[in-house]
Amino acid sequence: MMIVDNDLLSIQEARILAENAGRAQRTFAAFPQEKLDEIVEAVAEAVGQQAEALAAMSHEETDYGNRTDKQVKNRFVCCQVREKLRGMRCVGVIDRDEHKHTMDIGVPMGVIAALCPATSPVSTTIYKTLIAIKSGNAIVFSPHPRAAKSIAAALDIMIEAAHAHGLPEGCLSYMTTVTKSGTAELMNHACTALIMLSGVPGMIKAARCSGKPVIYGGTGHGPAFIERSADVRQAVNDIISSKTFDNGIAPSAEQSIVVDACIAQDVRRVLQDNGAYFMSEEESLRLADMLFCADGRHKAGMIGVSADVLARRAGFSVPSGVKVLIAERKYVSETDPYSRELLSPVLAYYVEDDWMHACEKCIELLLHERKAHTLVIHSRDEDVILQFALKKPVGRLLVNTPATFGGLGVTTNLFPSVTLGSGSAGQGITADNVSPMNLIYRRKVGYGVRHHSGIAAAPCAVPQAAQQDGKHTHDTQSQQMYALQRILTEVIEAMGRDTDR
Repeated sequence: MMIVDNDLLSIQEARILAENAGRAQRTFAAFPQEKLDEIVEAVAEAVGQQAEALAAMSHEETDYGNRTDKQVKNRFVCCQVREKLRGMRCVGVIDRDEHKHTMDIGVPMGVIAALCPATSPVSTTIYKTLIAIKSGNAIVFSPHPRAAKSIAAALDIMIEAAHAHGLPEGCLSYMTTVTKSGTAELMNHACTALIMLSGVPGMIKAARCSGKPVIYGGTGHGPAFIERSADVRQAVNDIISSKTFDNGIAPSAEQSIVVDACIAQDVRRVLQDNGAYFMSEEESLRLADMLFCADGRHKAGMIGVSADVLARRAGFSVPSGVKVLIAERKYVSETDPYSRELLSPVLAYYVEDDWMHACEKCIELLLHERKAHTLVIHSRDEDVILQFALKKPVGRLLVNTPATFGGLGVTTNLFPSVTLGSGSAGQGITADNVSPMNLIYRRKVGYGVRHHSGIAAAPCAVPQAAQQDGKHTHDTQSQQMYALQRILTEVIEAMGRDTDR
């Protein structure tokens, strides 16, 4: 009987892939931007042709979301993102200021270790691949076990297309035996320069412990605030369309609604008119019992399924046409499941007296679980919007737009991305919509424009207040400063003479 230790196999595979990627990337790093762009175009074209089949495969494998919306996400990455990447310069000379005589050189980070979520496995894998190649980096994937087949299928298509257009072998690869030990080995390997971790919160601690820079794309409990000046009907339409897309599992989707008390009745009526169902206390408790396991994990069969399926599994019925389930709450609590991230078309609903109380409630929700990266405000009051922008502990504030589509950059001018940084929570190095520019460092070039002796000759400005306060010691200080400048000038001139000799 042969005994196989998958941990050891996974660790060994991670080492081999990382080392191969390191060697290949050294060659790849010398490719000009035009060659990188050629490979990106070929990869996006090849995988884009299979967008529908890959969406169906990932839905069948994970049972999360719905295949139509997954196909939309796949096409978004292969088309809109591809279009945005055209013309971007990420390596070589990426910026030049003729007036200041400075220049920026884009330099790839090296080898990237990438983890993708089971909720959006294919679109995230495609996106990470495109931006890694665009910026001259090698990338090694540790596929999520629940979505391993669909991630591997997408990568096989992209690897074949990339190699056919000159990508060095080893620059794009993935682990086939995936364990936590093997993934940790990949993240800790000496060849790994950067970790991109999306939607796998269980690995964030291990990623941080690696000592490598981490780009973390999480979710957390992101609220949407409807302020009294908002267009209520538009705000509700935005929230419903956002929360129902792919059955509520998009990274920036709303998790709760916070409403200004003076418009609460209008908001409630418009929500009901648009397919929202306000659960009774008994129904909300039944559903709450079904959402999470005792250890805090989401229960199987309760992620990314429709509102009517959730209600049926919780033991109550809803009218036909219901799109979203709403639980009315008063407080944010450790023991309340509705204070947590709800990866389904379910929303918590809070009513607050005014925008200042709503502000505090939003902060509570944002900080409650894994520190959410996105907040939405629906308002026409620019002063209130500014206060939210200044005070909220969040990576992105979206204004008058659906959170899902605004966060992805579809309805906003944020960079079109399916990897949304959570840096504001201290869990990663950036809060950006992650782009190829987050995968490089800038080498700064500065031309000499003045002589170094100017540092000694330049007079030091003394504030007027300081002059008045130091009136009695001014002469002595001036004499000391003059003597110091004279000595420094003589030293610099002597150094210059030695250099000339």
